Amino acid sequence: QVQLVESGGGLVQAGDSLRLSCAVSGRTSSTHTMAWFRQAPGKEREFVAASRGFGANSYYADSVKGRFTISRDNAKDTLYLQMNSLKTGETGVYYCAACPRWNSGRYSEPRSYDYWGQGTQVTVSS
Repeated sequence: QVQLVESGGGLVQAGDSLRLSCAVSGRTSSTHTMAWFRQAPGKEREFVAASRGFGANSYYADSVKGRFTISRDNAKDTLYLQMNSLKTGETGVYYCAACPRWNSGRYSEPRSYDYWGQGTQVTVSS
């Protein structure tokens, strides 16, 4: 089993930066692919970014390219999401997810991931 615990959320203003962390414990070998998703109230869970091959490659939703950076520190068993120039529409609960394989073409789909954290709230005010 894998346990994921997110932290770093909070209330920020539009244009600010925030860094989220996801601590991994348990069977870390089952976290070949990790990702960040977000969910706004009343909306479906949305892909933000993914890290493949224990951090070897990164993939982003078009809406966050150039502003967000996903990274992974394998020595610390921690996944990060650096978010810059945040927008009000990016308010929501941010979730960390992991799976033991790479699903080419489906890495942006929540159903591709086996493990999920409890989420951390990010609120971006205008």
